[in-house]
Amino acid sequence: MKSLRVSEDIVPISDFKAQASEWLRKLGESGQPLVITQNGKPAGVLLSPESFDELTEKIRFVASIEEGLDDARAGRVHRHADVVAEMKKRYQKPARSRSK
Repeated sequence: MKSLRVSEDIVPISDFKAQASEWLRKLGESGQPLVITQNGKPAGVLLSPESFDELTEKIRFVASIEEGLDDARAGRVHRHADVVAEMKKRYQKPARSRSK
């Protein structure tokens, strides 16, 4: 996601409502988030679908890292060699019977 440019990416809600299609077009082209204000204060942030997807993917990635760290702290870990041995055992192709 691109960084916010205060001079261009903050718009009052009245301006946004009056020119919503233009703002959505700009959002799609620039990928920049748009801060919408109400009574001079930030009221919401509008993201392009691509920026939203990127943000949620990063959130899921960070959450999975945190979950792994929590598992490590709690001792819910396995030795690498044990995992490799289990995977080999689990996914080993069964031997084909030979016909004569």
